This record gives sequence, structure tokens and C-alpha cells, in this order.
Amino acid sequence: MALPKLVLTDIDGVWTDGGMYYDQGENELKKFNTGDSAGVLFLKLSNIPVGIVTGENTQIVKRRAVKLKIDHLFLGVKNKVEVIEHLLQKLNLEWKDVAYIGDDINDIIVLQKAGFSATPSNAPDYVQKHADLTLPVKGGDGAFRAFVEYLLKRENSLDLVIEKYLAS
Repeated sequence: MALPKLVLTDIDGVWTDGGMYYDQGENELKKFNTGDSAGVLFLKLSNIPVGIVTGENTQIVKRRAVKLKIDHLFLGVKNKVEVIEHLLQKLNLEWKDVAYIGDDINDIIVLQKAGFSATPSNAPDYVQKHADLTLPVKGGDGAFRAFVEYLLKRENSLDLVIEKYLAS
């Protein structure tokens, strides 16, 4: 299989540990693993666009996406398949061109449809069985980066991407 033409990801349970922290006021907090930003960087160096498709609709995720210059951001999504199909049509791509990582029941159909899919190691068994790969790391522990590195290693591209980064 060649490198994907588009990498899509869920957020909670993939980029985070799935926890949501609330303070005494109105604030909600999420902890992101900064290592996942290297996954975005590696994809950008490979000219592969990145998209976030999440049911959450928070400024926290939007801020993270803006900081990392994510190409496609979809917040508050109820039907991930519908949103992704619209994006694929816009980009003139097919499901086989997509690599996707998700961790929960609302990701199952996308995991099945994507050309290649993965889950973090702590995704429920009934979700993992629909993915092509279960990563050796948990959500929030660099799962997105591990997914991207797996995709690049599989095609013998990771060393080239690292060299490209070091040369820049």
C-alpha cells in the first residue's frame, strides 16, 4: 500500500487520554501530548494533508488545530462518514486514499471504510477489531505520532522525512 493521500484523526481518546478536566468555574481543560505535533510535521513534510473530525466542539481543539496548521477541521460532528464523504468529494479522493485513527464506537464505520485504519491500544476491543492496526500506545501517549510513524516506516519514508526536516 502506498502512502495515504489524506490522514484523518479523532481527538478525544487519540490525541488526549479521553479525560475532561473541569475547574470550579466554567473552564474545561484537555491535556494533549506534544509529541503528536511531530506527526503533523512529518505529514506536512510528506505533503499529506491532515484533518481532525471530532464530535467535540471546543475552542481547545480549535486552538490546537490552528497552532499546528491542521488542513481540515471539523468540530461538533454527529455523522463522521457524511462529513468525510463531503471532504473526499471536495478533494477528489476516495476512501482508499484515507488513513484514519479513532478510538470509540462513533469511529467504527470510518475505521471500516478507510484505506488504512488504526486505534490506540486502550480503545475497546469491539472498536479495535474494526481497525487494520492496534498501536502499542494509548490515546494521549503519542498515539497520533505513532500512527504517522507507522505509515511512513511501512513505506520506507520516515528516514527521508527526518532528513528533509534536518536539512531545512
